[in-house]
Amino acid sequence: MPDYREKLWPNAWAFIVTALVIPASILVLVPISLFAGIVTAAVLYGGCVLLLVLASPVVRVQNGELIAGPATISTTLLGEASAFEAKEATQERGPRLDARAWLLIRGWIDPVVRVPIVDAKDPAPYWVISSRHPRELAAAINESRTANVR
Repeated sequence: MPDYREKLWPNAWAFIVTALVIPASILVLVPISLFAGIVTAAVLYGGCVLLLVLASPVVRVQNGELIAGPATISTTLLGEASAFEAKEATQERGPRLDARAWLLIRGWIDPVVRVPIVDAKDPAPYWVISSRHPRELAAAINESRTANVR
């Protein structure tokens, strides 16, 4: 049984952009107290970083299941997963996207994996999942599917 695990961490730019809360906090509070501005900026930035880290979902293929953030599905209910990168990934997240699809996408991760759902009872036709290693994720899903069919 193939195992795959990936945490969708934010990239460095997310932390740099979040750091803009520091000068904004200081600018707002400096008329009252420079010390209060600095303390508030540090607390707000720390809270933002903590939220970015805690909100980073995990994608796993394990024991015949695909777990993507809060969602879990048996790989026996999946069609063949496909990896998309660059312009193709943009198309999958945009013009080709079905509004009924279930999404676990992060703006700081470009590649995606599209996983068709073959369960007729499921309202979502497929899942789109961000991944920094889309080929490995798709391969793990497909190997798990074939291993569960036997």
